[in-house]
Amino acid sequence: MKYQLTIIALLLFLSCKEKPKEVQADVTEIPETQVASKANKYPEALNKVFAAHGGLQNWRSKRTLEFDIPKPDAREQHTVDLYSRKDKIVLPDATLGYDGENVWLLDESKSYKGNAALYHNLMFYFYTMPYVFADDNINYKKAEDLVFEGKSYPGVHMSYNDGVGASSKDEYYLHYDPETYQMAWLGYTFTYGSDEPSDDVRWIRYNDWMPVSDVVLPKSITWYTYEGKEIKTPKNTVPFENVTVSEVAKPDGFFKKPEKAEIVKDKG
Repeated sequence: MKYQLTIIALLLFLSCKEKPKEVQADVTEIPETQVASKANKYPEALNKVFAAHGGLQNWRSKRTLEFDIPKPDAREQHTVDLYSRKDKIVLPDATLGYDGENVWLLDESKSYKGNAALYHNLMFYFYTMPYVFADDNINYKKAEDLVFEGKSYPGVHMSYNDGVGASSKDEYYLHYDPETYQMAWLGYTFTYGSDEPSDDVRWIRYNDWMPVSDVVLPKSITWYTYEGKEIKTPKNTVPFENVTVSEVAKPDGFFKKPEKAEIVKDKG
């Protein structure tokens, strides 16, 4: 069975054009910028968002995250070490992962058509919002409220220091419910494979949450079509199943590159 990941489709559908609704999604430059420090100090609003999802201290006590993404003809099984960020994705006909040094791909049937260098941790980052915004080397500033269907969502803008990760030019916008402080929207730019920043902000709605142990994680996330800064209609929903978080690490060798696997060269 040929298995092809849908990430390219996810990126393409976001450029679909329709007649926009009355929606405003704007970001302004705020002169005062807060930078994540070694003391782990974050903007007050972001700390409240962390608290609404179970608290950063709880999250940092977890060692292993596992979740499945069901697809029409397959199922992806994702496992991540939350300390080292080593990961593994098991597909029907292939397995890919990161062993702490290299991204690897085991695909003896030559059926994998995706970009393993990009995909191995992509859904991990989308899934572990808002906690990944507690990482080091992030710059924070206030974003203008996002207005959708008449409701205003305050926000925080995040950018990375140069050279951090595979796409340090990416920018992120976390918008939250002003009453509950639960995360409601993620805006992001996609610059993978480019040295240039982008002003093309794509949007994911986070409005389907579930308790997992003592933290709150997405049950599903939904990409929306957009035109410029206007969010329009739901386009694609990705569900998550069999989610577990544990304080126990996987056995030694779990993320190790299999003997027959190949080191992945970046396709960016």
